[in-house]
Amino acid sequence: MPPASAIALRPCSAQAHPNIALIKYWGNRDEALRLPANGSISMNLAGLETRTSVTWDEKRVARGDAFNLNGSPVTGPGLERVSAFLDLVRKMAGFDFRADVVSVNNFPAGAGIASSASAFAALALAAAKAAGLDLAEADLSRLARRGSGSACRSVPGGFVEWAAGASDADSFAVSIAPPEGWPLVDIIAIVSEAHKSTGSTEGHALAATSPLQGARVADAPRRLDLCRDAILKRDFAALAEVTELDSALMHAVMMTSTPPLFYWHAPTLTVMQEIRLARAQGLAACCTVDAGPNVHVICEADAAEAAARLIADMPGVREVRRAQVGGPAHIESD
Repeated sequence: MPPASAIALRPCSAQAHPNIALIKYWGNRDEALRLPANGSISMNLAGLETRTSVTWDEKRVARGDAFNLNGSPVTGPGLERVSAFLDLVRKMAGFDFRADVVSVNNFPAGAGIASSASAFAALALAAAKAAGLDLAEADLSRLARRGSGSACRSVPGGFVEWAAGASDADSFAVSIAPPEGWPLVDIIAIVSEAHKSTGSTEGHALAATSPLQGARVADAPRRLDLCRDAILKRDFAALAEVTELDSALMHAVMMTSTPPLFYWHAPTLTVMQEIRLARAQGLAACCTVDAGPNVHVICEADAAEAAARLIADMPGVREVRRAQVGGPAHIESD
């Protein structure tokens, strides 16, 4: 247990970026530990962020944790998920204090922009720091993974790879290239800000019901090698090919699960088709879609303006957001 003087009984704040997976995480080998069926690669998204503050309170043990998200108190399953995560920190710190948690996103939650990734990465850093724990990046990544699998990728910066690992001890994420290693841009086509009806946690549990999941997972090491190599060599054509393939494979699994999951909306497919056509005509852009309807159009920097203009004119696109490659999660104050 950390000494009482090390426990910050005042707000400790952290910031983390969501990430967009280029090689997707879908399905768990162990649901409780969130050990993934396969490894994954992502890039953090600068300009999109979650800011979370945690205050441990030794006087509120009997009252339970409190969680406020974007200005509104959260109860029910949302609070229970945060409290279960805080139990991990309490166990590590050796105390039973409850916490006040305040979190703010500057982007839509629950719509396929990895809000849970940045949320639990920021929560892991803030809660651990406020508890007086001095955790290495790998340990923070492992901790964040327990709240949301993709959160482990929002702890390191830049381009990040999450190793599937053999156990809790070796399933964490590391940076494979810094943000400045390849200045790609993510142009996000927002076609819906509505919260998806089936969240990622529930969706992961359905992955094994698809007859295609086994083939997707078996081929994942090859796709990981191709993606990693493309990033290190800054080979956009290779990155585009493997990124679009991997996204299609994940959604094929979703659509053939029991029950099936259809996250795409009509404008989702329109954006994907138009970007593929534009790339055939020379635009350095490709598409990937997480568990939601919004489309991430990954571009080389000199193609970003043209891609943004093209997307903005497409029917059904409500808003266009832009993100460059982001850095690691970090403490803002303590």
